[in-house]
Amino acid sequence: MITIRRAGALDARPMAELLNEIIAEGGTTALTTPVTAEDMKAWMMSDPDRSAWHIAEDDSGELLGFQMIKPESYLPDDAVDIATFARVGRVKMGIGSALFEKTRQAAEQMGYAWINANIRADNFGGLAYYQSRGFEDYATKRGVQLESGQTVDKCLKRFDL
Repeated sequence: MITIRRAGALDARPMAELLNEIIAEGGTTALTTPVTAEDMKAWMMSDPDRSAWHIAEDDSGELLGFQMIKPESYLPDDAVDIATFARVGRVKMGIGSALFEKTRQAAEQMGYAWINANIRADNFGGLAYYQSRGFEDYATKRGVQLESGQTVDKCLKRFDL
């Protein structure tokens, strides 16, 4: 069984560890260098009144994934950006579906009109996930350079609340 709850400061270390597994595997996130628990705490506290962080756990309390929404400077005030991370090897277990229900509710409660997903064009799993949630393509960013120097295209998708 999957349980979804708001993330807190004590979740920062396991969230960073999960994210670092994804970064090490490569190909699905724009992040290319490992993050620390302190990095995660700083991101979580960067705009706490306008963002929401949720985690998915199994019955034993193991972190299965997390999802966040937060404002971004390139988006209008009525939009929020989303990012989703599921433990390597544990995708397609309903983690993303369960997380998105709570995230969507949080976005509505905070008064946002739509959610933006900024996805690497080579992240086929991520593209399929957001499509299955009802996100629709609205733009493409070509030649985005990552920290590593790699260049990728990004697909922008939106979900109207």
